[in-house]
Amino acid sequence: MIPHGFTQELIGRIDLVELVGRHVTLKKAGANYMGLCPFHGEKSPSFSVSPTRQRYHCFGCGVDGDAIEFLVQHTGATFREAVSELAGNVGLNVPDEDDNPQARAEAAQRKEKANTLTDVMAKAAASYRAQLKQSPRAIDYLKGRGLTGAIAARFAMGYAPEGRRHLSTVFPRYDDPLLDEAGLVIVKDDDRGGEPQRYDRFRDRVMFPIRDATGDVIAFGGRILDQGEPKYLNSPETPLFVKGRELYGLFEGKKAIRTQGHALVVEGYMDVVALAQLGLENAVATLGTACTDEHVRKLLRLTDAVVFSFDGDAAGRRAAVRALQAALPHASDTRSFKFLFLPTEHDPDTYIREHGVLAFEKLVHQSVPLSRQILDVASEGCDLGLPEGRARMLSQAKPLWMALPDGALRAQLLGDIATLGSLDAAAVARLWHLGRDASPRRESKAAERGVHRDASAGATSGRQARAALRTPMRGPADNVARLLLLQSAWWDSLSESQREVLSRCDGWHGEFFKWLERSVHDVGPQAWAALKHGVAGEAFGPQVVTLMEGTDAAYEPLEADLHRAIEQLFVGTPFKRPGVLPGAGPHG
Repeated sequence: MIPHGFTQELIGRIDLVELVGRHVTLKKAGANYMGLCPFHGEKSPSFSVSPTRQRYHCFGCGVDGDAIEFLVQHTGATFREAVSELAGNVGLNVPDEDDNPQARAEAAQRKEKANTLTDVMAKAAASYRAQLKQSPRAIDYLKGRGLTGAIAARFAMGYAPEGRRHLSTVFPRYDDPLLDEAGLVIVKDDDRGGEPQRYDRFRDRVMFPIRDATGDVIAFGGRILDQGEPKYLNSPETPLFVKGRELYGLFEGKKAIRTQGHALVVEGYMDVVALAQLGLENAVATLGTACTDEHVRKLLRLTDAVVFSFDGDAAGRRAAVRALQAALPHASDTRSFKFLFLPTEHDPDTYIREHGVLAFEKLVHQSVPLSRQILDVASEGCDLGLPEGRARMLSQAKPLWMALPDGALRAQLLGDIATLGSLDAAAVARLWHLGRDASPRRESKAAERGVHRDASAGATSGRQARAALRTPMRGPADNVARLLLLQSAWWDSLSESQREVLSRCDGWHGEFFKWLERSVHDVGPQAWAALKHGVAGEAFGPQVVTLMEGTDAAYEPLEADLHRAIEQLFVGTPFKRPGVLPGAGPHG
């Protein structure tokens, strides 16, 4: 956990005008600076940066924040990534109360290695860009795909020449291990025991640099010009690049994603570039892998609406199922996920060229909503005219429905699934061994009881529910954890002192509270169903799940319950320090 005092010192050292000025054209306007807001489309400047207060504010969309928040909101970086970048700019090392000296030294070593590899990738990318300008054959290929020089420059596209050792003319040492570690060179042992053979990984290919949230090149994709396999070749995974975390075009398209209100996920580099050429600049692509949970998290930092575009063939349908599985834990009532299936003979580029941008945008508007996609996937291979087919459909629907976070969408879908299976929602709830309040009918009755709290029975029920939540299960830390799992948005309402005490709890509780802080920073508040999915791979996951077993989803704890539980925890905390009080403000 990064100490609050360090982040305040860091913000004080950053020149916010200079930082924002790298991304927004600013002009002096009295004591402040003004520019066009990078978070929404506008024609008249309403985005103000105050050098004295070190904060920005948009009078149009209301966005407001400091240097750290600007990087998080504008580049999609996590809180820790933003702090690390800013600290590096002013020569500070980021302290971590959880690290011992050895861990800090190892982290510094990793950062130094990453910076070195970034320099290597930047040098290779510059060489590929220069080679593109000197290759009429590569230029003709791009023109044949309808691309202009301006769009190639925007995506920093390049060309890797045909020779096996082009990079030996770029780097002083072709045998430098960094070239291998960066994925630029392939090294093969000699069968006869001689010197290992080294040659360029990318040869005679149009090059697509893959950039991280700050614009640094971390990998490449290469498209062969003529016939041959593989048609597309990606960098291997390196200390800089993990393909399951990165999206091609996210750096270039983040502003358009915000202004257009949704992200379009396509299947290839050329789709992203061609769509940008045609005016659809909000497209990104996965990198030779299925859509992952991390991909979805990155997109949701920029928008609440995602459209997945796939070919209509069997492979496209399989990819859509994997995208659905990645999206389900994040499908809250305020987010939108849709699925667009193109005719089998088309990709987005060819469809637009044949039918036009308006026709493609109409397809996007008519794409399949997540609720329909769940029913379609659940019904795959099922004859719904037979009891056996309906039973199979219900079996296939259960894990999809269970992955959804609690909310109105989940409640309504239970009814739709039940209707498709020729049952009522209560019967499906019993079949799936759900809690007594899982069916929409019972949820409705619970809500009705909440509306009529002045009735004695309803009021008694509400008091009993809240009393059950206030009762410690095994100790105060359990109670605090349970309440925050039900209402993770409350984490941001806690003071720095309260968070500090929680993170220092003994056993698995402390690790859980640290994880929750990272989760809220990176993704925002989530329902218990999504948090359950998130803790699945953590060491403390089983304890968290056990803690929540039997919890009634209809219970609505009060924030006062949380503060009461924290007070109990402070009373029994052996490491409580003078001056660290439950109600202390953000500076402790």
